[in-house]
Amino acid sequence: MRIATWNVNSLKARLEKVLWWLERAKPDVLLMQETKLADADAPVEPFRQAGYELVHHGEGRWNGVAIASRCGIGGVITNFGEPLRPARTSDRGDDEPQAEARMIAAECGGVRIISVYVPNGRLVGSPFYEAKLVWFDRLARWIDETVTPDTPAVIGGDFNVAPEDIDVWDPGACHGGTHVSERERQAFARLLDAGFVDAYRLHHAESGRYTWWDYRAGNFHKNVGMRIDHLLVTVPLKQRIVWTEIDREARKGKPVPSDHAPVVIDIDSPGQPFDAGWASAESRIASRRS
Repeated sequence: MRIATWNVNSLKARLEKVLWWLERAKPDVLLMQETKLADADAPVEPFRQAGYELVHHGEGRWNGVAIASRCGIGGVITNFGEPLRPARTSDRGDDEPQAEARMIAAECGGVRIISVYVPNGRLVGSPFYEAKLVWFDRLARWIDETVTPDTPAVIGGDFNVAPEDIDVWDPGACHGGTHVSERERQAFARLLDAGFVDAYRLHHAESGRYTWWDYRAGNFHKNVGMRIDHLLVTVPLKQRIVWTEIDREARKGKPVPSDHAPVVIDIDSPGQPFDAGWASAESRIASRRS
């Protein structure tokens, strides 16, 4: 089974790119975040034509999560099994994560799949930052309540946390900001303490591999990025992971791509091969950064 996660940064705007990538990588399950769609507008038919069932949890212009599967979808849960709270403000996102569409889970091919879009946090110490930590706490409690140690499960998505200094282009430049603060990293580590493993690091110990790059200042071409998108697996799946990758090539070209790249894992046997583009880019990245 091949499982992937991708913050698509608007499924409506990136639909052509996503369908291209489904053909390129042929994942069995694709977790998506920041779809920015209401449920009624989710592109169920284009995914069906590509061979995938699609379940979606959205609210419109902000947030939104989805799971596409070609190995069945059942037992769908959104927002930790609770209705979204009414929003007190409507002119911005990230400030009321319990009123925002950020979590969807389902059973796909015998694996519990959980797609999450963790709040950004914006500024350390701000109300947005505190709300992010509250949301992380809600996720951890739900995991404790619903995922037993022997459950084959995957939590994937945009966590908006770089777990270690190796996961950012320059720890000194990032110091004091969100995504790398101690409290955020502790919140992420709580998921690992609950029995999950960072699947990407099972096969990649090297630095310089990121999943997000700002659109500005040529940051992608200079590889000024962060690894903030993750696939975490429970122990029953750990030994079954045979390959992991970040598809750098999906961050390139036209139509305009998301500012995130997909993260991919293969369970039991390798999926369709593709060149993620890291080796060919290393010399160009080094010259641009210098």
